[in-house]
Amino acid sequence: MPAAKKILLVEDEANLLYGLQAKFRIEGFETIVDEGLDKNDILGKITTLKPDYIILDIILPKINGLDLLKDIKARPEISRIPVFIFTNLSDDDSRQQAVKFGADFYWLKTDFNLDEFVAKFKIIIANRDKAA
Repeated sequence: MPAAKKILLVEDEANLLYGLQAKFRIEGFETIVDEGLDKNDILGKITTLKPDYIILDIILPKINGLDLLKDIKARPEISRIPVFIFTNLSDDDSRQQAVKFGADFYWLKTDFNLDEFVAKFKIIIANRDKAA
């Protein structure tokens, strides 16, 4: 049996963070959570734990998610990890910056409930795995 895919969830809203964690675990994923307080700590987790996917909020308490995205994509050892932006920012500028900095997907929190988000995520990664 293949190892469970690992997801790093970077989100400061506790209900959403732990709701996503629980839902992904039920679906067979290994989850790592981070409340987005320290960019260097998160980058260290990514480098050490090598998640298969990162789900990243842009608005975090002490760091800017777009700056973190830029740093992830600038480091060769972690730059190929797909990053899913999951945010409340619906403006075109935020979306364009996320794409420019290397986001693989950009989703609005208001467009999904937990079940729909996880289901859509699973479909996307299944399609990516088929294409690889």
